[in-house]
Amino acid sequence: MEAHEEKPIIYTMENKPIVTCAGDQSLFTSLYTSLAQQLPRESMEWRRSYGRAPKMIHLEANFVQFKEELLPKDGNRALLTFPFLHIYWTDCCDTEMYKASVKDDMLRWQSTLRLHGSVDWLIVVVESEAKKKNKTNILPRTSIVDKIRNDFCNKQSDRCVVLSDPLKESSRSQDSWSAFLTKLRTLLLMSFTKNLGRFEDDMRTLREKRTEPGWSFCDYFMVQEELAFVFEMLQQFEDALVQYDELDALFTQYVLNFGAGDGANWLGSFCTPVKRWSGLLLRRPIDMEKRELIQRGEASLLDLRSYLFSRQCTLLIFLQRPWEVTQRALELLHNCVQELRLLEVYVVQGALDCWVFLSCLEVLHRIEGCCDRAQLEANCSHTVGLWTYATEKLKSLGYLCGLVAEKVPTSEDLNRTVDLLAGLGEERPETVNSLQSPYKKLNEALSSVEAFEKHYLVSAMKKGDPERAEGFLDDSLRSYVAEGWSLQVTHTRKQMAECQKLLQQTEDYLQTSALLAGDANLTVEERKHFCQEILTFASQPPTVALSMAAFAQLRQMQFSPPGAVVHVGAALQLELRVRCLMPVAMQVEQLAATLHFSLEQGGARGRAGSAQRRAGHGPQGQGDGVVLFPQGSPLAGAGMGASLLPALELYEMQDRSPSDSSLTSTGVVCKNMHLLLRRHDSSASLDTPTAGALPAAVAVDDGAQMLRARDITLQPGDNSILFTAPVQPGSYTLRQLCGSVGRVQFVQSHIYPVVQYEVYSQEPQLTIEPLSDNLLAGIPQKVTFTIATGHYSVKKGDALQLSNTDSMPILHSSCCSATVLSSTGGQHLWRALSIQSSEKVTSISLPPTPPYHTLEFQLEVLCHIPPTPFKPDIERLTNGEVRHRPKNHSHADSGMINIDQKVSIDCPWSIYSTLIALTFYVPFKARHSILSAGKRKYIQVCLQNVSDTNFHLADPVLTERQPTVSMELLSLNVKTQQPVCSQQSVFCLWEMRWAKPLPLCLHCAFSASFAPVSASDTHTAFKPYRYEFQLDRAEISPPSGDQHCRTGALCGLEVSITRQAEPSETEGEEEESTEIEGLRTTKLMYEVVDNSSNWAVCGKSSGVVSMPVAASATHRVQMEVMPLFAGHLPFPNIKVFKYLPHNAVPAIQPDTDSCLENDTISLLDKGLDDQGDTASIRSRGSVHSVGSGEQQRGLPMPRLEPFSPGQVFYWSQGRQVLVLPVTDDHVMEVNVT
Repeated sequence: MEAHEEKPIIYTMENKPIVTCAGDQSLFTSLYTSLAQQLPRESMEWRRSYGRAPKMIHLEANFVQFKEELLPKDGNRALLTFPFLHIYWTDCCDTEMYKASVKDDMLRWQSTLRLHGSVDWLIVVVESEAKKKNKTNILPRTSIVDKIRNDFCNKQSDRCVVLSDPLKESSRSQDSWSAFLTKLRTLLLMSFTKNLGRFEDDMRTLREKRTEPGWSFCDYFMVQEELAFVFEMLQQFEDALVQYDELDALFTQYVLNFGAGDGANWLGSFCTPVKRWSGLLLRRPIDMEKRELIQRGEASLLDLRSYLFSRQCTLLIFLQRPWEVTQRALELLHNCVQELRLLEVYVVQGALDCWVFLSCLEVLHRIEGCCDRAQLEANCSHTVGLWTYATEKLKSLGYLCGLVAEKVPTSEDLNRTVDLLAGLGEERPETVNSLQSPYKKLNEALSSVEAFEKHYLVSAMKKGDPERAEGFLDDSLRSYVAEGWSLQVTHTRKQMAECQKLLQQTEDYLQTSALLAGDANLTVEERKHFCQEILTFASQPPTVALSMAAFAQLRQMQFSPPGAVVHVGAALQLELRVRCLMPVAMQVEQLAATLHFSLEQGGARGRAGSAQRRAGHGPQGQGDGVVLFPQGSPLAGAGMGASLLPALELYEMQDRSPSDSSLTSTGVVCKNMHLLLRRHDSSASLDTPTAGALPAAVAVDDGAQMLRARDITLQPGDNSILFTAPVQPGSYTLRQLCGSVGRVQFVQSHIYPVVQYEVYSQEPQLTIEPLSDNLLAGIPQKVTFTIATGHYSVKKGDALQLSNTDSMPILHSSCCSATVLSSTGGQHLWRALSIQSSEKVTSISLPPTPPYHTLEFQLEVLCHIPPTPFKPDIERLTNGEVRHRPKNHSHADSGMINIDQKVSIDCPWSIYSTLIALTFYVPFKARHSILSAGKRKYIQVCLQNVSDTNFHLADPVLTERQPTVSMELLSLNVKTQQPVCSQQSVFCLWEMRWAKPLPLCLHCAFSASFAPVSASDTHTAFKPYRYEFQLDRAEISPPSGDQHCRTGALCGLEVSITRQAEPSETEGEEEESTEIEGLRTTKLMYEVVDNSSNWAVCGKSSGVVSMPVAASATHRVQMEVMPLFAGHLPFPNIKVFKYLPHNAVPAIQPDTDSCLENDTISLLDKGLDDQGDTASIRSRGSVHSVGSGEQQRGLPMPRLEPFSPGQVFYWSQGRQVLVLPVTDDHVMEVNVT
C-alpha cells in the first residue's frame, strides 16, 4: 500500500476522484485490484442541476490511505484533491476484539470526519467463513454488523454494508460483491454531484465579483480551469471545452473594453513588454510552465493566449475535430496581434512575426500528425490561410533582417537577427530530434541569405538572378501541383515563364506558355498572349516537341462498326473527340496516331470477340464501341493530374495445350511496366507539364503505321476528327498521338485506356446445329447448316458432298432455300439450293456467296433406333475411312439413351473431309418383367416416354425369335393406338402358353409404331420402335426321392448362363479375353442373392466363370439352397457382372478354370446396379473387401462392371416353387388383442 499512501498527482490526464480507505489496510490491499478493475465497468446516469441533460458516465477512483491532511481545509476550492468518499474496512467477527480496538478506531475516524465537515462515508464489514471457523466464542453472523449499525449508523443504516467472502467464486459472494459495487457507485456519484454543484456555485459567486477592486482574472482562471479538469477527468471533453471557451470570451471582452476606455486594473499585468516569442506549444497536454506563470500572475498576453489555445487544441483532438483547430488558430493569431495593439504592449520589432511564423508551423505539424490525407484535403481551406500567413511573416522577417536586399546584410541587420533568435529561447525537448521543427526552420532561414532564399523563393527574382529563381520556382511548382493549389500553380508558372524567357530556354518557355494558354485561371487576354507566343515560335526552326496535355484533352473515341473488329477489305472508322484548350482556333497541319502492329490474327470469331471486349467493354468502355478517357489521366488534366502515375494495363495471358487446346496455365501481364517502374525524380516525361525542364524533342517516325488526318482546324472546346484504319490483317494498338502546328509538335506519348482494333482473315467454317435442344432418334429432325465463308468466295458449281449411312439417312426435297447474311448481320438474301442424292453420297449445290458472309440452310435427318441391345456394323465411308456405327450412351440428366452419329462432308475449299458429330436421343426406355398367377405366366413390357415430346403409340406386338416356335403369346392389349405423354409410361401384357417344355433361353422382340402428336399426317409419320430381350431360367430341384421341396431340407439349384450373341468390337475392347487351345473366353462373375430371406445359400454364393466368346454358349453352375419357409416361394435373384482382371499379373494366380468358381473376389466397382446387393455380398465371410489382408499382401485387385440395361434377362424372375412344411401338426395359433 506504499503507492496508495502518496498524494495523488495533480493536473495530469490521469486524474481520478479520490476515495480514502481507513481500518484494516491489509484487507483493503487484498481487494484493491478487483475493486479498481470492476468499479468502472458499468455506467451510471449522471443527473445534473439547472435542467442540464443527463449523461452516462463511467466512474473511476483513486483509492488512497486515509490521512487527516487529505481532508479539505476551509477556503480550499480544489476539486482534484478533494476526497469524495471515505471507507472504513474491517473483517472483525469477534465481539471482544470489536469492543477492545475496532470500535475505538471507528470512533476516532468518524470524529475526524465530523471535524472537517465530511459526511460522505461508508463502513464495509467483510465476512469470511474460514475466519469464523477459527473462532469458538462468536455470536450469530449478524451480531457484529448489528452492533456497528447501532453504534454508528442509527439513522443511516445503508452506510454499513456486508461483503461476504469476496475472493470466492460462489454465487452468494458474487451477489454480495455486485451489491457492494452498486452501493459504492451510487454514494460516490452522489458525493461528486453534491460537491461539484457547491464548487460551481462558489465559482459563479467569484465571477460576479469581477467588478470589485482586487478581483484577479488569473485567480478566477485557475478556479474555472479546475472545473474543466474535473470534466476532463470524467471524459466529458465537450463540457471541459466550454469552460475554456468561456474564459477565452471573458478575457477578450475585457480587452475590447480596455480599447474602448473601460479598463480593468488586473489587465496591467498583461501589458508588460513581451520578452519571449517562442510560439505555440501544442505537443503537451498541459504546459505546466505557462500555467505556473498564470497562477503567479506573471504571464504575458502571449503566454496566456498560448496556454489557453493549447488546452483547447488538446480537447478538440480528443473530440476528433482537428480541422477546427486550424480555423481557431488563424483567428487566434490575428486577434493576438490586435490585442497587443489595443493593450499597447511593447514588442521587439520582428518578434511578433517570429511568434506568428512558429505558431503557424506548429499548428500545421500538429494537425498533420493526427489527420489522414483525406481529412487534410477535405479541410484544406483552413490550412491554406495558415500557410499564407506564415509566408507573409517570413517575407517580413527577410526584409527586416536584410536578407532580401541586393546588398549583403549590414551589422544592424545582423544585430537585429541575433536579438530575434535570442528571444526564441532554447528549443523545446519535444522537437529536439525533429529535423523539420518550426524552431529549426526559422533559425535556418534567418542564418544566411542562401538559407533564406531556399525557404522564400521570390527573393532570387528581386535580386535579378533568374537562373536560381527558376530552380526554386520549379520545386515550389511541384509542391503546389501535388497538393492541388491551382491559383498558386498559375501564379508560379507565370513567374517561371519570365525566368525561362530571360534564360532563352525555348522548349521550356513554349511548354509553360502552352500550359498558361490553356489555364482557365487567367483572363482571355493573358491566354491569347501566351498562345501567340507559341504561334510565333512555330514558324521558326528547329522542331520542338511539347506535351499534348497543355494543348488538348482527349475525351472519347468511337469505332464504326462498334465491335472494333473487321475482316480484310471492310472499312473501319475511328471518330476521335478532343477538347482544344487554346483560347483561339488552331490550324493543325497533321494529327497522327501511331499504331503498334502485331502479326497475330485469329481466323475464328473468338479472336474477334476478345478485340471487341478491349474496344468497347474495357475499364472505360460503354459497350457500344465508345472508349471514354478519364479526366484524371495525364492527357486530360492540363497539368493538374499529370503528376499521377499511369494506370495499370493488365491483360490476361493463357497457355493452352497444342494437342487438345485445353487450358494449362493462366496469368496476368502488365504491358506498361516501363512507365510504372521508371524513375520520376531524375527526369520528367512529355506527359508531365509540371516540370520546368523537358527532355529532348521526340519526333514521330513517318515510316511507322499510323492514322492520319490533315489540315484540321481545332476550335476552342470540343472537336471531332475522323480516321480511316488500314485493312491489313493483324492487331493494332494506338500508342502515340501527335499534332503538328508548324514547327511545334504536341505529343501524347502514352494513351490510356488502351485502344485496340483488329483486322482478321478468317478460314471458312462449317457447323451443323439442331433447331431444338435435343435431337430425337426415330423421327425426322431439322438441323441447320451454317457456312462462314471467311476469305473464300463460293463460286457457282461448288457443292457439299455428304456421306450417306444406313443408320441416319438425309431427308430432303429436290429444292430448298438458303439465307445469305453479311458480316454485320444487316443484309439478308434468299437463294435456292439444289440437292441430289445417290446410294452413297448426297450432293448439295451451294449458291454463289461473297467472302466474309454467312450461308445458312436447313435439312431433315432421320436417325434409326437400333434394337435394344443392338450390334454395331462395320461400314466404310466415302473417303475410305473405316467407320463403326455409333455407340449408345445414357443421358444422365433425362435418362435418355443418346446415339452419336458422325457425318463426313467434303467441302469445296478443302481437300480433307470434315467429320461432324450429331447426338440423337432415344425418346423411349423399355423394360420387361415376368408375372405369375398360379401356373399361368405373363410377359409385361413397360414403355416409358423419357423425352419432352408427346407421342401416339400404335400396334404393340411381341414375337418369339426362335427357329421353332415353342410357345404362344396371347395379347391382352385392348387399344391398338394410345397417347404417351412426356415422362409417362405405357404397359403392354401378353400371356405365355406352351405345350412342351420351354428351352433354357428364349428370344423375344417387342415392336410398335410411334409418331409425334404434333405431326400433321400421323399415318405417314409413324416410325417403328423395336426392343429385343431374352429370357433365361434357373431350376430348383427337390432332394432325390422327394417330389417337392421341404423346409430345412437341402435342394439343388442349377444356374444356366447363356451368351446370346458375340460381343461387339467396342465391347471386346472393354472386356479382356483369353485364348486357351483355340477357344477365346471372357470372364463373368455371378452371385446368388435372396433379398426376401426365403432361402439360405449353402456353400459358395458367388464365383467367376469363363464364358466362350460364341453365340449360344452355355455355362451351368450347381449349388445347394435351403428353403426357410413353406409355400410358393420366388426363386432367388441371380446377378451377373463383367469380371475385368487387373492389367498386372497377379502375384498369386487365382485357381479358376472354365467351370471353376472363385470365392475370393474383391468388389471394387462402386457403380453396381443395387448397392444393397453389394453390401450383402461384402457381408459374406468368403468375400474380401477393398481393405482386406489379401490386398495388403500385394494381390492385384480386379474390378466389376455391370451390364447395360436390357443386356441380361433373368428368365426365372417371377417363377415360384412349392415348398412343403416338414410336419403338419394342424395347429392354429390365434392372437386376441
